[in-house]
Amino acid sequence: MTTQDLTTGLNAATRTAALRVRAGAFRFLFAAALCVCATTAFAQEATDVAGPLEGVDIELPVVTTPVSTAAAAPVRPIFGDLAELDPNAALDQQAKPKLTERISNVMKGALTLLGTPYRWGGESTDGFDCSGLVGYVYRTVLGMDLPRVSRQMANTGEAVDRSALVPGDLVFFGLRGRVTHVGIYMGEGRFLHAPSRGKNVRVDSLVSGYWSNRYMQGRRVAM
Repeated sequence: MTTQDLTTGLNAATRTAALRVRAGAFRFLFAAALCVCATTAFAQEATDVAGPLEGVDIELPVVTTPVSTAAAAPVRPIFGDLAELDPNAALDQQAKPKLTERISNVMKGALTLLGTPYRWGGESTDGFDCSGLVGYVYRTVLGMDLPRVSRQMANTGEAVDRSALVPGDLVFFGLRGRVTHVGIYMGEGRFLHAPSRGKNVRVDSLVSGYWSNRYMQGRRVAM
């Protein structure tokens, strides 16, 4: 093999490699051109779809929870201001009679004595003991004379169940079956009385506390 043959072979190989490079470059450029065309077409299609929606407000449905407008029923406490006592109101239990004018007057007369000091044996506005207070109210308001002491008062009128008490009824307290105290029921679980020495005429609870534990009976005198 001569030097000329080697030179000729090298030139042929070089030309072949160059042709392959140019062919590869052409295929790459052709593929890139296809990608550009496809991307442009896709963008144009997206624009065509989105175009009709431009300037259109899309409102999403709003889900609201209905709110009740019914007013809540007022809750009346068992123990409230004495001023809330309405002597002309009808009691809600069917077994209880409506308040009469005489009962209303008893309540009003009793309330005017709030704050009067306790005095043993007292039966005037200078001072009352428990039975003296009750006797004074019934005598001055209704013209009715009741027995002077509480245990004798407990035998007048008719017995009334605790759950059926109405304003104006007499309520009695004691220990071991012996009546030792009396007051006037004012409604809503409260009664007015002259408690004991050193204290004044006031209203206390009949449904809880000291006097609830010593409650014995209720009596209703003729109205």
